[in-house]
Amino acid sequence: MSNQLEHQISLNRHHRALELDKVLHMLSKEAPCEDCAMLAEALIPSTDLGEARLLLQETSDAHMLIGRFGSPSFGGMKNVNGSLARAEAGGALSMRELLDIAEDLRVIRSLTEWRERCAGIETCLDDRFNALFPNKYLESRITSCILSADEMADTASPALHDIRRKIRAASSKVREQLDKMIRSPAYQRYLQDPIVTIRGDRFVVPVKAEHRGEVPGLVHDTSSSGATVFVEPISVVEANNQVRMLKSREDAEIERILFELSSEAGSFGQSIRRSYAIAMDLGLVFAKARLGYKMKAGIPLLSDDGVIDLKRARHPLIPADHVVPIDVHLGNGFDTLVITGPNTGGKTVTLKTVGLLTLMAMCGLMIPVADGSRVSVFGHVLADIGDEQSIEQSLSTFSAHMTNIIRIVDEADPHSLVLLDELGAGTDPIEGAALAMAILEHLREKGAHIAATTHYAELKEYALQTNGVENGSCEFDVKTLRPTYRLLIGVPGRSNAFAISERLGMPESIVGRARTMVSGDSTRFEDVVQKLEQSRQAMEERQKEAEALRIAAERAAKEANERLERVQRERDREIERAREKARAIVGQARRQSELLLSELEDIRRQKDGEDFHQKLKEAKSSVGGKLRAMEEAADPVQRRKNEPYELPRALKIGDAVIIADLGTKGQVISLPDSKGNVGVQAGMMKTRVPLKNLRLDTSPKKPNRSNTRRVSKAPSRAEAKVTTEIDLRGMASDEAILELDRFIDEAVLTGIDQLTIVHGKGTGVLRAAVQKYLKGHPSIKTFRLGVYGEGEDGVTIAELK
Repeated sequence: MSNQLEHQISLNRHHRALELDKVLHMLSKEAPCEDCAMLAEALIPSTDLGEARLLLQETSDAHMLIGRFGSPSFGGMKNVNGSLARAEAGGALSMRELLDIAEDLRVIRSLTEWRERCAGIETCLDDRFNALFPNKYLESRITSCILSADEMADTASPALHDIRRKIRAASSKVREQLDKMIRSPAYQRYLQDPIVTIRGDRFVVPVKAEHRGEVPGLVHDTSSSGATVFVEPISVVEANNQVRMLKSREDAEIERILFELSSEAGSFGQSIRRSYAIAMDLGLVFAKARLGYKMKAGIPLLSDDGVIDLKRARHPLIPADHVVPIDVHLGNGFDTLVITGPNTGGKTVTLKTVGLLTLMAMCGLMIPVADGSRVSVFGHVLADIGDEQSIEQSLSTFSAHMTNIIRIVDEADPHSLVLLDELGAGTDPIEGAALAMAILEHLREKGAHIAATTHYAELKEYALQTNGVENGSCEFDVKTLRPTYRLLIGVPGRSNAFAISERLGMPESIVGRARTMVSGDSTRFEDVVQKLEQSRQAMEERQKEAEALRIAAERAAKEANERLERVQRERDREIERAREKARAIVGQARRQSELLLSELEDIRRQKDGEDFHQKLKEAKSSVGGKLRAMEEAADPVQRRKNEPYELPRALKIGDAVIIADLGTKGQVISLPDSKGNVGVQAGMMKTRVPLKNLRLDTSPKKPNRSNTRRVSKAPSRAEAKVTTEIDLRGMASDEAILELDRFIDEAVLTGIDQLTIVHGKGTGVLRAAVQKYLKGHPSIKTFRLGVYGEGEDGVTIAELK
């Protein structure tokens, strides 16, 4: 047992060195309640790959659910296990304890309902949600009986309701008696204030101390000054006694109800405890997900092969506006990474980032890395980081580090990740470098994966010459004397001591002398490192240029694709508009054809009439015009472009003209207005056309024998065929109005006094349009609907002026 405790303490020391405890404290702040926060603080990284993957998958599923449906509410939950144990043992719980149980049941029910609203999405958390046991019966039973921690509802039981009703009646009776007393002139001079108050659950009145004997009764209290005594008048003592007895019965009934509710809560104790534990586990999972959102973290790939590949990794404890993302990998091609570079360059932060993110993933936490990052599960994550000098043990910095490293060497195995900061520092450089290389060789022999920081050039050479060991360096900008905090793997770092000293103003003679004192081998090695650094920088510049060109090419390709998609969408919209227009044209042509067939059928039925030939002539003219209109509608063409043209003379009323953009012939019926628009009649249509859009028609005119209104000699009234009825049935409203207008004009010319307009009953739309037009026509005197024998509501009779 003691060995296990020592091992746990040792692990906790390594975890604290990597600051896992600080991350877990951040996690506890996201926990919904105290018990859940304690679970967060006590998290231990899992060393089993299957378990770690499950923990991480739970966090991933919770992260997804929060993103789609929001976070479930765990607020208000309290640990009621102690109360439930007492209730199971037969004890009575307080109203506060019962309300806490009801609140836990409410949260459990709300969690179940929240998961039901997320139906259709399967997650690895479903088994836990399904294991929750909501108890609406007990929850409602408690909340309906108990209003607050100090108040039981009247409806908790019929007996309690009856007792409280009696208490209110008895209290009211006492107050009425005392109210009469304080309003009585005989007693008012003895009272300090004309009020009724309560002392010891009994109604009393405040009496002046000097008149105590004037008000017979029992004294229950005295004011702090002694000037007032609170007297229960003898007349209400019995009534107060009754109230007191009723209150005792009330307290007994409340105790009985509490005992009954406690007994019911105890009967469900096991299921409530189990649901509470599950809710705490779920609360911890969703706390991990919320922390992931705050860190802008991702889900890494997990394995147990020792491979770590972190992309744009950020230390979670460094503020987001200060942290510099790094790329670091280990275990793929090499098992040991030796990181060098100047002080404050980010070496220690790199070590902590690797170790901390590994531990976080093993705890099921999301880690702040880019997509595609990979982390391995280790049996041990061992770290010697920072100054662990112990004054109490009289240990030097070197001794403290060596003591810790000795423990690490003993614990390390093939499933260990070992992180060593400033390996071999604090002693003679030659001996320290040799000791550091020996430690690395021993740990590698044990199969551990290692990341170590150092200043020793010997370790850089060791990494260059040894298979499976790789150099890494934290970049430093000598021009600005500032670290960039970028980690470069495959390149040994330079101390830059001479360059930094020169930049700071150290005399060149001193720096030059120092350079001559460095061994030739060291100088050559530093020169090689410098050339490598220069080559790397040049290669990075070329890579940046290539990346910029690639991004520009991708942007251009994206813009071209977007333009193509816009053109295709516009083409599709134009095709759809053309289809809609075609459907409208076909529908209009169909209606016109049906109307023509109806008119032809009417003419056929009237072939034996005296005016058959006249009607036939008129029908041919009308049919011809409508057929031409149908042809134009069914075969629409683009409007013609206007060509430069000047009228040979000013237009006159009656001139034959051509509407240029339509190619339609017409006749001028009014001269240009102030806007330059000319009134033109084209067939049956009257419209206004811009003057520049008109061409004078110089083609020879052919006599039109089919239209009696266009002959050179106007017919007399005696010669004109008199028609007093027009049938508008089957026409659209606008078409019917045009026909009606023409019919009224002809009637005025022939001197007709009364017209019959047949519009049918139908929906009444055509009738309304006709009557609205007649109401504003200058030639119509009055109009009315037809009566029996005239067509009733299907016709309108109009009288001309």
